[in-house]
Amino acid sequence: MSMATGIDTSAIAREALSVLGQGRQIMPFSARDAAFGLAEAYRVTPAVRALREARGEKVLGRKIGFTNRTIWEQYGVYAPIWGYVYDSTVRNLDEIEGPVSLAAFAEPRIEPEIVFGMSATPDANMDQRELLSCIGWVAHGYEIVQSVFPDWKFTPSDTVAAFGLHGALLIGERHQIDDDADKWFGPLSNFAITLRSGGIAEPGHARDVLDGPLSALKHLVGLLATDRHNPQVAAGEIITTGTLTKAMPVKPGERWTTELDGIPLAGIDIRFG
Repeated sequence: MSMATGIDTSAIAREALSVLGQGRQIMPFSARDAAFGLAEAYRVTPAVRALREARGEKVLGRKIGFTNRTIWEQYGVYAPIWGYVYDSTVRNLDEIEGPVSLAAFAEPRIEPEIVFGMSATPDANMDQRELLSCIGWVAHGYEIVQSVFPDWKFTPSDTVAAFGLHGALLIGERHQIDDDADKWFGPLSNFAITLRSGGIAEPGHARDVLDGPLSALKHLVGLLATDRHNPQVAAGEIITTGTLTKAMPVKPGERWTTELDGIPLAGIDIRFG
């Protein structure tokens, strides 16, 4: 329980987790108690982690949400948030056969993202080039996000309590950075992407993600530096840096593809069932 507000963060964690993977939805926590803000929500985060670890799940890293400033007005969220990703939610695309099931998700949406594999522990005082030296590999991937709150109506604190809206992370080919940092540093802040399905062609650009995925990572590291309840990013973690386009509703039977221009990463072709 949060002693400052009397909000039972453990109860919130249990309720949020009770609908995960069920395709069910609940009333936003902030609609029940206006005192439920980001400070309380980030105290729910370790409670959810403990419950998930108790049932055998393992934290693999973090997702950063709402880094794309072009979607802030749509959701009424005006700063990034983060949540954990787990071994139960992360999959490598080259290990997937057939369509990816959406059955477990509530109002799923698809987000094309840049994913980092951390090879060293970053520091909040590092600039973006120094942060790049902490990254072992870079990949393109899709995050499937979901809303356990009806019609995608929530406050930022609700999204944090609900796992950062994370459903799944589908990772494409991993490219080792090694000693070729210059190959990646410029392109990571200056590439374009198009997300397609049927007649949809949704454009995006690296700069929309807080001026680039490295900038998004820097924001996360800085945010965690002042967080007394959640640990800093560590070596070995996977960090997905936020959607490069609008998050698009996705349904079984659909095929989605991406095309990237200005960065040495191939697009991804995926089907859902």
